[in-house]
Amino acid sequence: MKVQGRIIAVLFLLTGFIIWAQTTVSGKVTYRNKPLKDINVTLKDTYDGATTDANGNYTFTTTESGDKTLVFSGKDYDEVELPIKIEGKEIAMNATLKEQVNEINAVVITAGSIEASDKKRATALLTPLDVYTTAGANGQISSALGYLPGVQKVGESEGLFVRGGTGAETKIFMDGNLVNNYFTNSVPGIAGRDRFNTSLFKGNVFSSGGYSALYGQALSSVLILESVDLPETTSFDFGVSPIFLSANYQKLNQKKTASWGVAGGYSNLGLMGKLLNFNTDFEKYPQGYGFDGNFRIKTKKGGFIKYYGSVDENSLAVGSASLEKDTDRNLVSLKGQNMYHNLSYREKFGKYLLNIGTSYTYNFNDLNFSTFKNNTEQSTMPITNKSNYINAKAVLERKMNRASIIRAGFELNNANETMKYGSFERNYKDLISSFFAETDLIFTNNLSAKIGARAERSSYLDQWNFSPRAALAYRISPQWTTSLAYGIFYQNPESKYIFSNQFSFQRADHYIFQVQKNSDGRSLRFEAFYKKYGDLIKTTALSNINQSATNNQYQIAYDNSGSGFAKGIELFWRDKKTFKEIDYWLTYSYLDSKRDFLNYPFSLAPNFASKHTFNAVAKKFITNWKTGFNLSYTYSKGRPYYNIITKEDNNGKLVNVLDDSGRLKDYSGLNFSVNYVPSIGKKDAKSFTVFVLSINNILGNKNIYGYNYSSDGKSRTAVVPPVNTFIFVGVFVSFGVDKTNDAINNNL
Repeated sequence: MKVQGRIIAVLFLLTGFIIWAQTTVSGKVTYRNKPLKDINVTLKDTYDGATTDANGNYTFTTTESGDKTLVFSGKDYDEVELPIKIEGKEIAMNATLKEQVNEINAVVITAGSIEASDKKRATALLTPLDVYTTAGANGQISSALGYLPGVQKVGESEGLFVRGGTGAETKIFMDGNLVNNYFTNSVPGIAGRDRFNTSLFKGNVFSSGGYSALYGQALSSVLILESVDLPETTSFDFGVSPIFLSANYQKLNQKKTASWGVAGGYSNLGLMGKLLNFNTDFEKYPQGYGFDGNFRIKTKKGGFIKYYGSVDENSLAVGSASLEKDTDRNLVSLKGQNMYHNLSYREKFGKYLLNIGTSYTYNFNDLNFSTFKNNTEQSTMPITNKSNYINAKAVLERKMNRASIIRAGFELNNANETMKYGSFERNYKDLISSFFAETDLIFTNNLSAKIGARAERSSYLDQWNFSPRAALAYRISPQWTTSLAYGIFYQNPESKYIFSNQFSFQRADHYIFQVQKNSDGRSLRFEAFYKKYGDLIKTTALSNINQSATNNQYQIAYDNSGSGFAKGIELFWRDKKTFKEIDYWLTYSYLDSKRDFLNYPFSLAPNFASKHTFNAVAKKFITNWKTGFNLSYTYSKGRPYYNIITKEDNNGKLVNVLDDSGRLKDYSGLNFSVNYVPSIGKKDAKSFTVFVLSINNILGNKNIYGYNYSSDGKSRTAVVPPVNTFIFVGVFVSFGVDKTNDAINNNL
């Protein structure tokens, strides 16, 4: 018992010593005088510590002694270390933390998608499956963008008409390099299609205004296409339909560091022309073929070298009743050829990121306008265009700290065009040299800015321009952000209108305000914009040669006195949460625009601009049925139309006169598509097959795009779609890549 008593006494003595040797450390942690909860406070190189409560207070005890370091750390805040000296007395140590600023947490600028090369700053990111599963898009990127706010419904001409701008005011880039002639060659009244396969790209970022200083020569907007790096595995796929045949092979090496691929396709609308009731009298149905190839190499440092090249040819011929008294029929025929090459390289060198690239485009367009009477040709007018374009670009980027970035570079665009209009011939050569710089400044995670500028010189115009651009973003709350953007944008007059260098750059000033909310599965976006146009070109008729054949006088520019504006509001709502397994979005655009440009006799609402546009898109995949259902609906207020003629005034001077005008009936279209995926649910499926049925304008609405007039203006015919309701069926089979999960997750 005595031994036990002694042991107990010793234990009491030791316990008392330990209690006496403990030191209490306490304090408060704040950020901008506000208490911080859940901040870890630890004694460095020990297990002693605590976590702050709701009031930012902490307390713990330690048996350590001597000079130590107290560490304060927490999510989204910079770690702080403070020295303390433990001498057995209570220690009170307060700390003030700083917000951790980095790219992941920082608020992003989304007004007009000013950073077009960064996905998280995009108006909308459309994956290939998003494009393929939007009913009415027909698998085309440009058509899918038509269901986003700001894009006008212009069916008679190819191009992206954005916020009151013409199709020529939107430029398209692939891996940072300019793409000339993105659309196939076309005839008046029938729009060309996208030239590139949608699956070639892993991301498609659309900037509807206020875009980055890295891009130029676009008064309205830019579309940035980013090609895939490496395929998932070696694969082969093909597609079969009444319209086209296509095949694609991609080879990936065993180390998964390089790949190459080839693809080809042939299309012909002839069979569908016999099955459907076409509005257009095709004497030769649209047909064409194309081939492309690529290679991709991943460097040892994780960079990429990527090449893509393509060649294609298309042709068609369209007949129509003549509006002129001395002829009874017109015929326009087309033969087009195109070649495109794109080479890009990106690599990190220490703190620097280098992006360089170049592209080359060759395009040949041969149009022939003929008139007939009693099946005998009366006249013919050939119009041919041959063009060569070279683009080269280099961008060097460096991080200034954990978040802020500075980038700078240069770009060269060389154009060489030859145009023949009957006996008239014109040559156009221009080299546009551009220099740009911009910086992303992230002040806090809730406040960031972008400031940049671009300078360009046109050798043809023999002039320089300078365009500053700036944007600001502020996070109001975890879900709400607001952005502002401003910029000046320049663009050369379209080369087809100018025959001397007595012109200047066309100009547009963008002002954009945006409020956006992003929550789990839902997003809401409101944007207001104002664009002021200046130095737009004004045109007059070159001559009246063969007017009945072309139904349009050839226009030439005579000065830069044109002007205009575009203002409006846009709403975008996307919801993947409210309805089970249904992804839908709604958009509304209001546009008020007027222009005095080209042959307009005075300021008019552009004939490609609709005041009100509404879109609805919905997608649902039913797994048990292995089937996806897609709907889209578009409504736009009727666009204005004009018949503008050139005639002599009392002084014998040629002037443009508004001979007839009005407003088209409202445009509307309901589209539907269904996709059946039989491989869903099959384990270790070696092939992936999709059966597609799509119907554009399922209700058969008879939409009108405008009117063609006779030379005296007394007769006219409507410009209408080639077919009111179009039906497509096809089968797509892929070997080597199991896309089952993609099909489900992306609502195929």
